[in-house]
Amino acid sequence: MLSTHRWPEQGWAMLQLVLVAALSRAEPEGLVVCRRRGGPEYPQLAKDGDIILGGIFSFHSSWQNRELNYTQSPPPLQCTSLNFRAFQYTQAMLFAIEEINNSTSLLPGVSLGYKIYDSCGSIARGVRVALALANGNQETTTEGSGCSRPISHFATCGCLSDKVKYPSFFRTIPSDHYQSRALAQLVKHFGWTWVGAIRTNDDYGNNGMATFIETAEQLGICLEYSVAFFRTDPEEKLHRVIENIKTSKSKVIVAFLSFVDLDLLVNQFARHNLTGYQWVGSEGWIIDSYIARVEAHHVLNGAIGLSIAKAHVTGLGEFILDVRPLNSAGIDSSMFTEFWEALFDCRFRQGERSESETGQSQRECTGRENLSGLQNVFTDLSLMAIFNNVYKGVLAVAHALHNVWGCGETCGNKSQPDPQTPVCCYDCIQCAEGEINSVTCDQCHPEFWTNKKRDMCEKKEIEFLSYEEVMGVLLTAVSLLGTCMTSIVAFIFFRYKKTPIVRANNSELSFLLLFSLTLCFLCSLTFIGRPSEWSCMLRHTAFGITFVLCISCVLGKTVVVLMAFRATLPGSNVMKWFGPPQQRLTVVSFTFVQALICTLWLVLAPPFPIKNLTTYKEKIILECDVGSAIGFWAVLGYIGLLSLLCFVLAFLARKLPDNFNETKFITFSMLIFCAVWITFIPAYVSSPGKFTVAVEIFIFAILASSFGLLFCIFAPKCYIILMKPEKNTKKMMMGKMSTKSA
Repeated sequence: MLSTHRWPEQGWAMLQLVLVAALSRAEPEGLVVCRRRGGPEYPQLAKDGDIILGGIFSFHSSWQNRELNYTQSPPPLQCTSLNFRAFQYTQAMLFAIEEINNSTSLLPGVSLGYKIYDSCGSIARGVRVALALANGNQETTTEGSGCSRPISHFATCGCLSDKVKYPSFFRTIPSDHYQSRALAQLVKHFGWTWVGAIRTNDDYGNNGMATFIETAEQLGICLEYSVAFFRTDPEEKLHRVIENIKTSKSKVIVAFLSFVDLDLLVNQFARHNLTGYQWVGSEGWIIDSYIARVEAHHVLNGAIGLSIAKAHVTGLGEFILDVRPLNSAGIDSSMFTEFWEALFDCRFRQGERSESETGQSQRECTGRENLSGLQNVFTDLSLMAIFNNVYKGVLAVAHALHNVWGCGETCGNKSQPDPQTPVCCYDCIQCAEGEINSVTCDQCHPEFWTNKKRDMCEKKEIEFLSYEEVMGVLLTAVSLLGTCMTSIVAFIFFRYKKTPIVRANNSELSFLLLFSLTLCFLCSLTFIGRPSEWSCMLRHTAFGITFVLCISCVLGKTVVVLMAFRATLPGSNVMKWFGPPQQRLTVVSFTFVQALICTLWLVLAPPFPIKNLTTYKEKIILECDVGSAIGFWAVLGYIGLLSLLCFVLAFLARKLPDNFNETKFITFSMLIFCAVWITFIPAYVSSPGKFTVAVEIFIFAILASSFGLLFCIFAPKCYIILMKPEKNTKKMMMGKMSTKSA
């Protein structure tokens, strides 16, 4: 566990160095060797165990400035300003480790140890102790793979949410991405539109304030100034910040600061007698009751801000206030001496610091001092929410170790032995699509598919063309429109059945053709809806028989024209062999052949509904299987044969003298019919699913060819009947035929 008070916001980029230096992979011929620069770094607290958890806290919040040059190595960092909060965080970590070690259900038989370092709030020192924590102080040769998993209890910087830069970073506290926006909305709520802004000059303050400013501008809030400083900056810089605030007119200050930096700023405010400001604070200081105890706390009267949710951990408060475990936790003796002297405001006789160094006389420490009645930062437990974040971070690591240690079902998605490690260790790899979270990645049932988390099999969506969807409604409407139009044409022909144009066009075949077209339009509806055993058989047979009936009628009308022309030749009596009875027999015979083909098809291998599970992985296509491919293609082939025959005869008779160019219209209708089916049959064969059935052949082609026959054959006649009644006479027809014969 890597954590500190505020340095994560300043320098979590150093984790990239940790990953490269401590965990890079290399072959024996070219091993990656990490060598320490400078002196060794030793932990301030340490304890051995089967598994070592690391901690980085700011036991000191500042350091002495050093004179750096390019000719000498930097001198060691001299940490100053003891930070009691870091000791509280450390106690929370020790409490969690002790609780886990005493548990019989979490990591039983495994002892957790720790190494805890002091970062002094410095990025540079934080990098050094992080590398020491990852590699130790010895020369390290890395051959394995893996990565460190830092968990922070107080790193709120939104920049750390970038999983590209920080893929292995975790935290137990919300990101400033939300806090900054909430602060802007809080300011807007109170109607403060002219404000100033102060921030800590690190990633925490800069990123948090940048998000606040962006949101504030969107809400119509204006910033008079935005200044930054850091606790180790020269005093002159802090004075410039104060002067900037003094000369401003805004009385609202949004402070995105750590409590250490705010302490310095508040003291400067008191020194310059600056009061009457409305402070709006981030969680870095607004929740810390220590700020209210400083002498200059009156400067912050009326401050408001956002706090972390309250939390309670049984026994944690008592453990933090018991310093005896801390003394026996392997703490560095000089560190504990400094802590004890600062805690009780006393001095050990054998301490390294003399009275002349401290500049004042202090009472002597006995080592038996009691915390009862003592009030300072260490005894203040107002930050229990932060202590809980430390506690949760340790527990998160323990639970993760427990899952891997037992190689249980919660270990990733699949446990696969790692050939480079002992047999009891496993790598957790993701299950493939269609497999759910388990040790062996169980395959889902063919009719089920995994959810996004791949921890449950869910029933696949069933897809078919239904009356409820837009395509189904549209095609149904077009089909019914064609049926209505055909009925209207039939009514017109029946109303004017005694007129020459109806009588001359073989009214019996015309009415039979209109009836078959009505059936063609209606049979398209059988392709819409959930496929069933009966609907699959009905749709194919109804389609085949109705279209043969339709084409047979058109073929009969074409033959009538040819025979009528033959009958006009001298000595010809051909019409007696092709009168109305023969025409009816021809239509019935052609239709009977198709009915026989369909009957054999239904008896031997009828169509049936199937669930197509292979075309799409995540859904089921419910469609009709043709049963027998021979039967299916025999039906289509017979329709195609009659269509081709009808087209050829109509084409040959196109210039014969007939009444009102009937053969030409038949030629056009059959040309459209053949073009539609030749175009859409390949598309039907190559594509499964509802869009093939709907758009391509079994609906679109049916409707297109039916409309082609209806318009080409009957529209010209209806036009003459309704719009040009003067041409609907026997004289006009005889004159037209005589003209053509001449």
